[in-house]
Amino acid sequence: MRVAYVTTDPGIPAFGSKGASIHVQAILTAFVRRGAEVTLFAPEVGPAFGHVPPSLAGLRIVPLPVGPKGAPELRADALLATDAGLPDRLAGEGPFDLLYERHALFTSGATAFAAARGLPSVLEVNAPLLEEQARHRSLVRRREAEATTRSSMRAASRVVAVSEAVADYARTHGARAPLVVPNGVDPARFAAQPRFEGPFTAGFVGTLKPWHDTATLVAALPLLRTRVPDARLLIVGDGPERERLAAAAQALGLVDAIEFTGALPPDRVPEQIARMHAGVAPYRGGDPFYFSPLKLYEYMAAGLPVVASDVGGLTRIIAKAGCGCTVPPDDSAAVAAALADLALEPERAANLGAAGRVHVAAHHGWDRVLDRILAGLNGSDGRVATDARGVA
Repeated sequence: MRVAYVTTDPGIPAFGSKGASIHVQAILTAFVRRGAEVTLFAPEVGPAFGHVPPSLAGLRIVPLPVGPKGAPELRADALLATDAGLPDRLAGEGPFDLLYERHALFTSGATAFAAARGLPSVLEVNAPLLEEQARHRSLVRRREAEATTRSSMRAASRVVAVSEAVADYARTHGARAPLVVPNGVDPARFAAQPRFEGPFTAGFVGTLKPWHDTATLVAALPLLRTRVPDARLLIVGDGPERERLAAAAQALGLVDAIEFTGALPPDRVPEQIARMHAGVAPYRGGDPFYFSPLKLYEYMAAGLPVVASDVGGLTRIIAKAGCGCTVPPDDSAAVAAALADLALEPERAANLGAAGRVHVAAHHGWDRVLDRILAGLNGSDGRVATDARGVA
């Protein structure tokens, strides 16, 4: 099977360290493992293409233009120009049996190309991008952004959403019966048995953005230490909230008890998770929640018990896996109490972590995720149908 994988957002380096970048690499790797010949169409941001992991060494890469930094209008115009050129690039690099696109703003050329040629296509939608851009950044060229979103949703053979909330967004913008497939994880990246060594360490993995409510996690640490005096906090990742979090740690007199690793490449994240005794997924209560958190599945794959905010469908996911608990959002005392219980009941904590690992191995491996995405798409086994000669 010949697959064209398209991602046009220059803010998501295909081989970077962001969660979105890890998602791109995971789907690419799952395609390669099933024997597909994959061509990646992506912006070359910095040295990104110099960091192709060994598992993707045979990947064909077609660099897309990177727009100018600065004025949002100029960036939008550059993305629209890239989109206009996508059909010719796809035609020149093909033929393909399947087009798979990670949805981005100002992009509809790839799915239009596929629809015009009767080529099966998947549009993967990871967030309500129009709403997210308007809320957290600056949504310019709104008319063009909305029009390309509608066009790509309508043209795709299948729209896949990572959560029910994202599926609702996709329907609003023209998707027909979007399929909900939560994110996954590669359990083989993580140690089969957690070490649980040293002082009790609660950990967080992710970008330090406001909606990842690490401020509540930092505020929980002094409360946790009233019951577990040597408890520590390990924060793996970087982002705009880091300075504020570091200042809060200073004000609480906990600088020596909180470690910030900064951004790390994906292959170094498992070794940091192995230092944790529990994984925390905090989210603010007042924000819209539409995520399928990679961190949640990574904690589970590493055999860690999980404490998460009771938002979206996280309570249902954690209860189904039997891997931990949820607490009210924005409640540092509740976070501290849940973590202290895990620290003081190590056997229970280990059992919760083991249950989570079993669950993700059975249900959330990336190969299984891709199987669900492709199942029945012009072929019940998830592969493109061929004629008797094996020709698509």
